[in-house]
Amino acid sequence: MTQTPDSQQPDPQQPDLEALREAIASGDPVRAMPALTQLRFCTEEDAVPLLVLGTQQQPFLVRSLSCSGLGYKRNEEGWQVLTRLVKGDSDPNVRAEAANAMVSYGVQRSWELLKDAFTADQAWLVRCSILSALAEQPDIDPTWLLELSRHAIDDGDGTVRVSGAEILARLVREQPADGLGGTARSLLQPLQQDVDHRVVAAALNGLQGG
Repeated sequence: MTQTPDSQQPDPQQPDLEALREAIASGDPVRAMPALTQLRFCTEEDAVPLLVLGTQQQPFLVRSLSCSGLGYKRNEEGWQVLTRLVKGDSDPNVRAEAANAMVSYGVQRSWELLKDAFTADQAWLVRCSILSALAEQPDIDPTWLLELSRHAIDDGDGTVRVSGAEILARLVREQPADGLGGTARSLLQPLQQDVDHRVVAAALNGLQGG
């Protein structure tokens, strides 16, 4: 049977936005998370409102994946949602994902907000996520990394101190010994007596590599 243009079937590659919206709004991770994953095939215009809807659901897994998606489908609405969640969501997994996503909007734009979030948030997962996400940015100012590392090595959690020590070790390797590299080395030296053996190892590696 010959089809007229009006009877043509929908493109199977084009996601059904209403079906995705219904699945996400259900709040059921079994339905919502596959739907959120499908948004990668959508434009920012179509995807962002549904990702924002996902951030409003109760299960933290749905909110976390929605934050991650907002790092790939970016617009001003998504940025505003992420800045609210990184400060205000009740779950550290969600705050960590929001922080990661914010970096994708640019280091210059996200730096001050993430620095403030790092200072205010006591969750090790959030702090480690911020350290890792910023350290991966090739255009970040090394003085900013030094500033974050100073805070990190004073943290009560050994995992955060390890992350700070690893960034200091990188600065020792990459920055002048009579400048930032020397400052980083001086911060690493006391960490050789840290109570956490992982921090001690990171400090020794950094001092030997400089």
